[in-house]
Amino acid sequence: MKLKEIKTWVTVPPTGIGGSFWVIVKITTDNGIEGIGECYGIPVSGDIACAMVEDTFERFIVGEDPHHIETLFRRVYSAGFTQRPDVSMMGVFSGIEIAIWDILGKAHEQPVYQLLGGQFHSRLRTYTYIYPSNRTPAEGEEIVDVYHDGDAAAERALEYVEMGFTAVKQDPAGPYSFQGGRELSMHELSRCEYNIKRIREAVGDRADILFGTHGQMTTSSAIRLARRLEPYDPLWYEEPCPPDQMDAIGKVAKSTSIPVATGERLTTKMEFHQALQAGVSILQPDIGRSGGIWETKKIAMIAELYNAQIAPHIYCGPIAHAAATHVAFSSPAFLILETIQTEFHDAILKKPLTWEQGYMLPPTEPGLGIELNESVLEDNPYTTGGRLHLEMCQTPLSSDNNKVISEIK
Repeated sequence: MKLKEIKTWVTVPPTGIGGSFWVIVKITTDNGIEGIGECYGIPVSGDIACAMVEDTFERFIVGEDPHHIETLFRRVYSAGFTQRPDVSMMGVFSGIEIAIWDILGKAHEQPVYQLLGGQFHSRLRTYTYIYPSNRTPAEGEEIVDVYHDGDAAAERALEYVEMGFTAVKQDPAGPYSFQGGRELSMHELSRCEYNIKRIREAVGDRADILFGTHGQMTTSSAIRLARRLEPYDPLWYEEPCPPDQMDAIGKVAKSTSIPVATGERLTTKMEFHQALQAGVSILQPDIGRSGGIWETKKIAMIAELYNAQIAPHIYCGPIAHAAATHVAFSSPAFLILETIQTEFHDAILKKPLTWEQGYMLPPTEPGLGIELNESVLEDNPYTTGGRLHLEMCQTPLSSDNNKVISEIK
């Protein structure tokens, strides 16, 4: 069995939830087995990302035995004389590698997790970001901002708990600027405290609160915010400083009782090992960027050596989402899985991913256990030169306290 052909799509989720576009990969073997994968967050236009995937396949992958995962990884990891963590190249390889594992599972008639050490967990605990409701507002009804309005966030969080979720996440400390870390204003600090206070009042001890940030703070600002959050006992404090400031993230981890999590912008076991050494206790690899299924499995194994856990990051389409579940089912160090579901997530699969009271059950079909609905991908094409998967504010932000917030009681 040899890897023979590749096809790529770049498709646009209509709501933008899950990113501006998804890069989807299909690989076919010389004996007709197909595997699908997904690349996460390659920071170029979608059409260019697809060209990168296709070029990498033709240079390093075509004609190879799909069992040779280690050889394929080392070839791509070293491409162009790099031989170091490269977030773009690992995003390219991750989608290809996920598709290869789908092929291996189908060839051996087993779910992928059975090839990674076997099923360890009977089900996976999941969490969700606090997203706006799908409900169409009534005429004249004000659209609430669940991202920054603490009262609206608390109401929506309770709705998720009623669905069965036992953890919800929010980041009210945005926006995120290209400048890197900055000192949050008193207004922003107060808004964050008010939001977590209201969510805790709403959900009580029925759910964990995951406090997300996206690297927008200096070390000192992150420590100041952590002290405000501690009374509400969040399960984690996510990426408080920029991802290229791992020592700073480590200082924050040492200064607070809240577990510090990071990883969505890291790649390969090398960078995750550095995070563990710094004192991070919850790793958040995104399987479409971290190096694929086998590399993410290694990251989970390294976490065990530090008495740490993994909570795979998901802000993508359902293929990377499905791949992350297979690593999670086979990993003792698994804590919780981010999840995301919209009508479009469901539509691009012939059978959508399913939850049971906030938990995911193990797939029983071989490979990833999912099938593409290719016509839906083709009906939602990317426009050349369109937005990147995610984008940051291109304006420096100040820390002036020019706004007020209702008194926190």
